[in-house]
Amino acid sequence: MNIARHIALIDELCFRPFPAERGSSEIGVEGPGYHIAVLESSQVAADSDCGVRATTVEQYEKDRDALYELLAPRWGHTAPMNLQTTLLRTDREEIPEPWVMLSADAGLAYVWEAEGTGRWVAVAVADLNPSDEVRLLAVVTEIDPP
Repeated sequence: MNIARHIALIDELCFRPFPAERGSSEIGVEGPGYHIAVLESSQVAADSDCGVRATTVEQYEKDRDALYELLAPRWGHTAPMNLQTTLLRTDREEIPEPWVMLSADAGLAYVWEAEGTGRWVAVAVADLNPSDEVRLLAVVTEIDPP
């Protein structure tokens, strides 16, 4: 993991304009009011050994926590956000993107309001779908967390 590169990308996304429509980008996916950057991707096939996947998840969780340790002094120490409660709420209420996508992919995220930017930053490990590769994600959005 190149943590300096990840922090630089998060900083850039805090000021990058948002696109008018949802679509793929060189960093991942973006849409009106949000960027979802894939910081790391496992490239582990869906039918790979469960042990390899578990090891990858564990490493990406450590990487997420390392990002937290660098971002928390800047924006504040926060408890992780339980994204599964957000996912459950989608049955009863309208949850905006990117929070729906993030809650479908990840169990928890560290979330901050990026002071002076009017944007929110989240870092998470996307590992809930066993048919997808494991990904370390950064989300930058102007949409308040639900």
